[in-house]
Amino acid sequence: MRTLSGYISVAFSPDGRLLASGSSWDKTIKLWEVATGQLVRTLRGHAWPVTSVAFSPDGRLLASGSEDHTIKLWEVATGREVRTLSGHSGSVYSVAFSPDGRLLASDSCGQRNGFLCTQGEIKLWEVATGQEVRTLSGHTWSVTSVAFNPDGRLLASGSWDGTIKLWEVATGQEVRTLSGHSGEVWSVAFSPDGRLLASRSLDGTIKLWDISDLVGR
Repeated sequence: MRTLSGYISVAFSPDGRLLASGSSWDKTIKLWEVATGQLVRTLRGHAWPVTSVAFSPDGRLLASGSEDHTIKLWEVATGREVRTLSGHSGSVYSVAFSPDGRLLASDSCGQRNGFLCTQGEIKLWEVATGQEVRTLSGHTWSVTSVAFNPDGRLLASGSWDGTIKLWEVATGQEVRTLSGHSGEVWSVAFSPDGRLLASRSLDGTIKLWDISDLVGR
């Protein structure tokens, strides 16, 4: 067993050979060789703590979200920064690639009343160009987790408002709101067949939701 300290987000590469970790204290991303635990390289560029990391489906790119309100795309083979995605007005808590690798989803707070977030937001980006495709709004507090379903047609978002929302990726339309948690939702994940959605909340529970009626829509 190997221990890595000081990191708040981790992700395996699709082939399982690399592990990426985002740091809360030195604002870096590190790539590690899983078999040996050796550090491969360190990626520097964010001005504030790195909160989330995700590999593209082909393993060539790594996305990182940060409290500096940006997302960065990195070339895994070289560590070169490909581009910075700017547009959020708050910390980026989660990033996720679509299954085909063409889109990247990120989340944050979209509107504030003083220090209080009054509307969360999700942004969809075109990976090849870095252009913003659309913004999804509907949560009444910060969005903290996003995940694409296996066929890439739906996006799930979890929020501090205690709800999970399902969105149609092609149109940005809200499909459904799942309510039941009594605390902030911090994580969402689809089952491999897309028929179930799991959510984790600060209320101390994990809920499984049957969304099988949406499969294939």
